[in-house]
Amino acid sequence: MISHTEKPRILVVDDEPTNLKVMQRALAEHYRLSFAKSGQAALELVAQEAPKLILLDVMMPGMSGIEVCQALKSQADTRHIPVIFVTALSDDDDEFAGFAVGAVDYITKPIKPALVRARINTHLSLVQAEQLKRAHVDLVHRLGSAAEYKDTDTGEHIIRMSKYSKALALAYGINEEYAELIRQAAPMHDVGKIGIPDAILLKPGRLTEAEFTQIKEHTTIGGKILENSDSPLIQLAHLLAMEHHEKWDGSGYPRGLKGEAISIEARIVAIADVFDALTSKRPYKDPWPEEQAFAWIEEQAGSHFDPTLAECFVSIKESLLQIKRNHSR
Repeated sequence: MISHTEKPRILVVDDEPTNLKVMQRALAEHYRLSFAKSGQAALELVAQEAPKLILLDVMMPGMSGIEVCQALKSQADTRHIPVIFVTALSDDDDEFAGFAVGAVDYITKPIKPALVRARINTHLSLVQAEQLKRAHVDLVHRLGSAAEYKDTDTGEHIIRMSKYSKALALAYGINEEYAELIRQAAPMHDVGKIGIPDAILLKPGRLTEAEFTQIKEHTTIGGKILENSDSPLIQLAHLLAMEHHEKWDGSGYPRGLKGEAISIEARIVAIADVFDALTSKRPYKDPWPEEQAFAWIEEQAGSHFDPTLAECFVSIKESLLQIKRNHSR
């Protein structure tokens, strides 16, 4: 049995007391309810404690439901709250207006209690799924930041290179949804650096052959950290950790993959990662000028980098430089 405090709070907004009583009878057993008889009162209640979902009448005196929804969606701290319009109106134009301002559903009066509860549960489940997804992505970024924290000056590296990766993926023709997944996974490419001693990562001079052999192990360490996940995001991060140092001509590591044997995702991230490394200050070097870095990307096309991707990368130079300006300190 769910305790009172564990029940999700639902805000019911309607100017007719009879309608509020109907909703109370239908929902009180399953949810913690708050009630408002006007749009302004609803906004005041939301400011005090954000509900998990709002059931909102459309036709109210003063501030209409449409205006309340617009106000909620205009604020960063309330735009995520699902709004279901409850109305006697059944005109398609009215429904369109509701969805246009951000409502997630429409229920017509007279209400059917079982239907209202089903709709509420559906949208609460979607909210929970979205929250879990955001937490998942946030954790990936935080772990990526932990790995990068030791050998980058600003902590902005993973933000820049992940955005470069998405921009290049889109320029190459990858769809928005998958390009975004690449952006989300890219911060984990160097997570294996967690297993590399600081004395090597932070060494200001040239690495010895033995030290370079050891630092190359960050790819397989990262692979072990990320292997055997059911999550598409972590699966892609595993791929990037293992392959971001492979080279088009087969001279990379850890497996010496060549050409299209290297995943397209890792080929994209490799260019983005190297460009940001070149143009950033590191313990062992000063930043390169941007034009010099772009020229080097072009020079390495066909040896280090996929030549088609290298050409795409240079072709979106202005977009990349804007990302760099937005995320530099």
